[in-house]
Amino acid sequence: MKPIQSATFFVFLFGIFTAAFMLNTAFRQPSDFDNRKRTVHLFNGKDLEGWHMDVPEMDKNPKMASPFEVKNDVLISRGNPKGHLITDKVYQNYRLEVEYRFSATPGNCGVLIHASTPRALYDMFPQSLEVQMQYLDAGDFWCIREDIKVPDMEKRRGPKEKWGATEGKERRIVNLTDGSEKPAGEWNTMIIECKGRSVKVWVNGDLVNSGTNCTAKKGQIALQAEGSEVEFRKVDLTPI
Repeated sequence: MKPIQSATFFVFLFGIFTAAFMLNTAFRQPSDFDNRKRTVHLFNGKDLEGWHMDVPEMDKNPKMASPFEVKNDVLISRGNPKGHLITDKVYQNYRLEVEYRFSATPGNCGVLIHASTPRALYDMFPQSLEVQMQYLDAGDFWCIREDIKVPDMEKRRGPKEKWGATEGKERRIVNLTDGSEKPAGEWNTMIIECKGRSVKVWVNGDLVNSGTNCTAKKGQIALQAEGSEVEFRKVDLTPI
């Protein structure tokens, strides 16, 4: 084969392969691309890499015992001193799966989504939307300088004139179910789905809350230390 013919032949083959690749890509289903979205283990089971703490009491006494630690492959929120464990990164459009249990006397804790300005409420809570984990109230929304709309708003939040997201306002939006949590000491699974300005929450498979028109659609994620000891064995985030 003459050199010029050989070059032409290879250009011809390259064109065929390129066209075939582009055609195949054009007709791939969305599910093929979804495989690129890998679940992120926000808690790696070993340490607090990827997180930082904001604990107001430690400003005055930095040597005091931290309310957050990792022990026996479990992330523990001791409950006191009160504060937050916050992701270093900002996230949006995701499904967050949290496995938790009250390892001592059941009480209060929460997962904060769309967190931003620190200590924006009561010089403690970062601006965010809290998904409540308090025992027997898991799935309530608490508005922390962010807000959200749900069906039956007055029934679940109180008189409209008292609504708000700042100190002294009706910030609690009661969840939809009773009995979704497991007995104290047993592991619960909470799933929080954030898509655009919508937020849905499941507890042990039950849809316990659903809201739209959230005033934020992205931010950091935080776990609370709020008076009760809680263990976390999974904090996984999957993009959607």
